[in-house]
Amino acid sequence: MLDKTAVLIPCYNEAPTIEKVIRDAKAALPDAVIYVYDNNSTDDTAAIAAKAGAVVRKEYLQGKGNVIRRMFREIDAECYILIDGDDTYPLESAARMADMVLHRHADMVVGDRLSSTYFSENKRPFHNFGNSLVRGSINRLFHTDIKDIMTGYRAFSYAFVKTFPVLSQGFEIETEMTIHAVYNHMQIENVIVDYRDRPQGSVSKLNTYSDGCRVLKMILRLFKTYKPLAFFSLIAACLMLLAIGFFIPVFIRFLETHLVLQIPTLVVCGFVTLAAIQSFFAGLILSNMSENNRREFEYQLQRTADMYKALRREAENGQNAE
Repeated sequence: MLDKTAVLIPCYNEAPTIEKVIRDAKAALPDAVIYVYDNNSTDDTAAIAAKAGAVVRKEYLQGKGNVIRRMFREIDAECYILIDGDDTYPLESAARMADMVLHRHADMVVGDRLSSTYFSENKRPFHNFGNSLVRGSINRLFHTDIKDIMTGYRAFSYAFVKTFPVLSQGFEIETEMTIHAVYNHMQIENVIVDYRDRPQGSVSKLNTYSDGCRVLKMILRLFKTYKPLAFFSLIAACLMLLAIGFFIPVFIRFLETHLVLQIPTLVVCGFVTLAAIQSFFAGLILSNMSENNRREFEYQLQRTADMYKALRREAENGQNAE
C-alpha cells in the first residue's frame, strides 16, 4: 500500500520524548502515517509509541543505519519525513518539507539546523566543530553547498528511498545520504529549521569521538568510490613529489661527480614513480567504471519511477472502489 506521507522515527531509548514527537507529527501532518522503529530499546519506548497511535515495528540489528535500511525497504510512500525521536527538531516545518517533495519534485529536503539555533542550543562544542568540519569537507570535495550535512531531519521522495543503497550501520548514514544525492544530481532543497537541545532526562547516543571518526572514514571511502580519478590522482601526486624530492639530491650529486653514489635511493625513487603512475591509471579505470555505474543508476531511477506510477494507480483504484 502506498501512503501519501510517512513519518519515520528511528528510536533507541526515547521514552521521555517519543510521545510528544508523535503528537507533534500528528498535528503538523494530520494525514500522515507515523512509523516508529524500535532498535532494541530497554525502556518503554515501543509501548509509549504504540499507545500514542504510531505503527511500531522492530529492528534487531543495532545502529541507526540498520534501522533506516529496514524502514526504506518496508515502507512505500509518496513522501517520507525522517525525524529523530529525541524532540530536538520542531515539526512545524514538516508540511513545507513534504510540499517540496510532493509538488516541487525535490528528491531530498534538508532540515538545516546550522543556519538557525544549533550552535547556541547545542552544549557540546566538539559536536559543533565536527558538524562544521564535515560540512566544509564534503562541500569542498564534491563542489556543492549543502548547509547541514548531518541533520537527522529530512524529507525524501519515493525515487530517492528506493534507489539509495544503505551501506552504513550507524550515525554516518546522514553523510552517506547527502553524498549519494549530490553525486547523482538529485534535486536537493534546504529548509531552515530551529534546533533545541535534548530535554532533561533524554540522553544522546552519539559518541563525539568514535562516531566522528566513523563519519570521516565514510567521507574518505565515498570520495574514493564516487570520485576515484581525483582520489587516486591525489595519491599519485603525493608519490611523485616524494620520488622527486629524494631524486633531486642524487641527480645533483651525479652532475657534480658523474657518479651515482646512492643507488638504493635511486631504485626506491624508481619504484615510487611506478607506483604513482599505477595509481593514476587505476583512477582512470575506476573513473570509467564509475561513469558506467551512473548510467546504470539512471536506468534504475526510470524503473523506480515506473514502479511508483503503478503503485499510485493501484492506490487511486482502491480509493475509487471504496
